[in-house]
Amino acid sequence: MNLPNRITIVRLFLTLVIILLLCVPFSSFGIQFPKYDVNGVVVEFNYIIAGFIFIIASLTDFLDGYLARKYDMVTDTGKILDAIADKVLVSPILILLAANGFIPVIIPVIYVTRDIIVDAIKMQAASKGNVVAAIKSGKIKTACMMVGLVLVFFYNIPFEFINIRVDLFLLFVACILSVISAFEYYRLNKDLLFSNN
Repeated sequence: MNLPNRITIVRLFLTLVIILLLCVPFSSFGIQFPKYDVNGVVVEFNYIIAGFIFIIASLTDFLDGYLARKYDMVTDTGKILDAIADKVLVSPILILLAANGFIPVIIPVIYVTRDIIVDAIKMQAASKGNVVAAIKSGKIKTACMMVGLVLVFFYNIPFEFINIRVDLFLLFVACILSVISAFEYYRLNKDLLFSNN
């Protein structure tokens, strides 16, 4: 297994740690994470830890692809692992944040549904020997989603002090771009999807 694939595996492991921090009832085991009052905003330490880990995991997403392309270490295994790691990094975290009341439920509903549709388009294209390239709206969507999630983990600070929900704004922008990019993927590949060849 080459270095980029190992980095991708690290991202999967980091994501698992984040999921555990968000969903395990630590108080049932006698573990209490400290809470801090930051100018009226109550901050739970497990979310701060998860936020830092999320930043590291997001950076590995850039790093593994960069190394694989630069040193010609792109492999089919790496492509599959990277796609899985990307989905696992975002979708379960969105669902857990919604379940814990940090974001509206509609955000993971839109995002996960979009991913299912786009992945279906990509699989259909791949079955006919075509590769569906990433598009600009999809890349901007990912950037908005990542920055928005980081702000959620850090309680939208410092914007929370002036009552501006930049975190939710970015997440909703990401959702809108998700829908737009899904239509773009469909438009660009509809002839391929419905061809008999």
